[in-house]
Parts: sequence; C-alpha cells; structure tokens
Amino acid sequence: MIYPDLEMEIPDELGRVHFVGIGGSGMSGIARMMHQAGVTVTGSDRSANYSTEALEAIGIKVFIGHDAAHVDDADSLVVTGALWQDNPEYQYALAHGLPVLHRSQALAWLARGKRVVSVAGAHGKTTSTGLVVTGLLGAGADPSFVNGGIIESLGVSAGPGTDDLFVIEADESDKSFLLYDTSIALITNVDPEHLDFYGSREAFMQAFVDFAEGAREQIVISSDDPGAQEVLAALRAKGTKVPVRTFGEDPTADVRLVAVDDSGPVKFTVELVGAGGELERHEAQLSVYGRYNAINAVGALAVLTGLGFDAGQALAAIAEFGGTKRRFEFHADVAGVRVYDDYAHHPTEVAALLSGARAVVGEGRLIAIHQPHLYSRTSLFHREFAEALEAGADHTVVLAVDGAREDPVEGITGALVSNDFANPDHVAYVPEWDDAAAYLAQIARPGDVMVTMSCGSVYRIIPQVVEALRARFEPEGA
Repeated sequence: MIYPDLEMEIPDELGRVHFVGIGGSGMSGIARMMHQAGVTVTGSDRSANYSTEALEAIGIKVFIGHDAAHVDDADSLVVTGALWQDNPEYQYALAHGLPVLHRSQALAWLARGKRVVSVAGAHGKTTSTGLVVTGLLGAGADPSFVNGGIIESLGVSAGPGTDDLFVIEADESDKSFLLYDTSIALITNVDPEHLDFYGSREAFMQAFVDFAEGAREQIVISSDDPGAQEVLAALRAKGTKVPVRTFGEDPTADVRLVAVDDSGPVKFTVELVGAGGELERHEAQLSVYGRYNAINAVGALAVLTGLGFDAGQALAAIAEFGGTKRRFEFHADVAGVRVYDDYAHHPTEVAALLSGARAVVGEGRLIAIHQPHLYSRTSLFHREFAEALEAGADHTVVLAVDGAREDPVEGITGALVSNDFANPDHVAYVPEWDDAAAYLAQIARPGDVMVTMSCGSVYRIIPQVVEALRARFEPEGA
C-alpha cells in the first residue's frame, strides 16, 4: 500500500507521465484527462480490461505487465495506493529520483484553479458523483469530472469541461480527500472504515471534520446518518463559518426526501425552501433501484441548488442518471436466472444493495455471491457481513478472501463469514471459483436473481457463472 504524502509540493510541470495501475477506474480517468490536456501519458497494468482498451483507443500506450523498462522515458510517475512497494516501475522511479505522485495528487494537479465539488463518504460517493455530474450537464453546465466508476450514460469515468466546476469523487481511505482545494463538500455518510490506516474511530471521524472545514463555499451533509451528524456537531461546536445544507429524510433536513416508493425504479418526492423563501415540492423517478439511491439523488440536488440551479430543472436532470458500472449492473439472463454485479464491500453497503435488489426479484430468490475483500476488513466485520447477508438474501455463496494489497493472515478466510450465519442452510462457503460457479448453476431456478458483490475481482467470476448456467439450462442440442 502506498499512501499520499500530504505535505509534498506537487510540481507545476510533470513532463511525460507514466501511470502504474492505469486500468483502475479512477486511474484511467485521470490518465484520460491528462492526455486530453496535452500531457504525454503512458501506463501499465497487470492485465488488460475495458479501461486499458479504451485508453489505447485514444492513443495512450499501455503495457500489460510491470517492468522497469516501461519507465525509461518518463519524467513523472503516478501510482495507485493499492500498489505493492516492490513494483519494479515504482522502484525504478525512486532509484532515479523521478517525482512520484499518488493518484489523488495527480487529480489535485488537474483540478488546480477550478471550483471543486468534492464528494466524500464511506458509501455512495461514486453514485453521488455520477448524479451530480449528470445533473450539472442536464442543467446546462459543462463541468470537468473524475469519478471512481464509469457513468453509464457517458461511457467514461472522467471528462474535461469548459466551465470552472470540477467534480471529484474524494477518497477518504487514506486522507487523500484533504488534498483538494474544495469549494463545495458533499458528505454522503460517515461510517467508520479503513481503521487499518486510521488506527482509531476518532481519527477517522476527525478526518471528515477536517475535510468539511476545508470547504470554502458550502458543506452539504446527510441529516440521517449518525456519523455525519456527529461530524456536523463537531463543526458547529468549533463555530464553522461555512454555510451548511442538510439532506435526507429527517424532518429538519434543508432538502427533505418524502414519500419514497422503492418497489421498482425508485420514485420520491422532495421538499425544500426555494430562493424566494417559498416551500417547493418536486417529484421524480430514477431509472435505478433502491431507497439509498433516492437519498443519493437528494444529496446531489442539495449541491445543485446550493450552486444556484433551479430545483425543478436540476431534479429533472438528475433523474436522467442511468447508474455507474459495478453498481447493481446487469450482466446476463439465462433461462430466467438474472445475474448482476455490485461494488458493495462493507456491511452497510451490502444491506442497502440487497434491500434495493428485492425490487427486481419478484417471486424468485435473491442469491448473494460474496467475496470478502481484505483480510483486515474480514477480520473486523465478518459478523456484520453475515448478519447483512442472511437478513437480505435467500441464500449466500461466500468465496475466498481477495487480499488485494494485503498479505494473507492465518485463520482469516471466507469461512469466518459463513460460520457466523445463524442458519447454516442459508450459506455455502465455496472458496474455489470453478466449484462456486458449478454450485450456483446447480441450485439456480428460473426467476432467481444472483448478484456478485465486492470491490475486488469478483466480477471476473461472472463469465464462469453464466457458462455454468447455460450448460445446465441451455445444453447444446437441447
């Protein structure tokens, strides 16, 4: 794991820039933006994916695999935080004195001189960033943006704009959200996470207080989330001078969500006080599912109206949002068995996802495919994952832990999650992917909805699952 040096002075000129881990959704967006700004960009990743192919299509040289030779012509390096310290390209840069920027510092370099809208929170920030961007574009603005996921309607995770607004998904995992010169801070929620980095809940909460205090124009924050309200109380105790707008279902919210219908694509009504002091009431329907997406939409509306956009026009624009990749993303329908994928990797996200997924299940069953992500997170939250999965899904398949940047820890496996189920009939621990795909095909019934969930590599199992389903339900010659 590589953490940003928050005190590092970012060079004005970066020269030729090489991205290590360029295929990540955030990294690829930043690389695209630098290329479009006229910077010579190259990159590398351990394997090809949609993002690397899209970058090559616009003229960026991408190497598959890591080798020090890839950095011979580079003047600067941009690295993802998930990079291993022994990466040969990273080690070459250190040995030869090349400036090494964490991806958040590269994003700060792009956003210099702009009016930055920073979207932060333990959950929902990718979707909320997409909603803000979609709303701004639909309302007539032309912002620059870098999101952590591809916005479906735009087909990209990042893009340059012509006006002074720059919308950023701001990462709290390593304090890098403190790097940006934020004008408007949107805080979706504050659910203590990443304690392997912060060391304590108190340090995590203080980082959000510091982030909010850094906003120059406005703080937009959840009225419902206990952690967000704790941050707001701390800000008020310190006498913050920055205007605050709250959003959510609480009766005191400045932008209030009412009359939610999440039995299908979510519908809702929102109330707020207009510019003339009158109470406005607006209705909307999104094309995405889940009560949590109605809350995300109202947060985006609070940002847009705070920027001076008309509430009705802004909400109509936000309602055109079509989702982001890896957020309950549909992949296949095999004989009535529908397969989706989602990025959920925290118990709160899992619970929200499964609640929203219920709207599409109908009379079938909801089958969760859970890949625990990180040994540290699995050790901390295995009971909470089990509770969320057992409460929300009809059956769960637990895979092996995706350790990502962490070394294996003895005794920390997916079995920790499955063993915490109250009813062992509701779960199966199947660590090997081939076995898991076969098991899922065996138990599947037409009408079922299967959803993979993790911020790790679990989406790559989907072709195996689909192939196994087809082998059972659509055999050749049948």
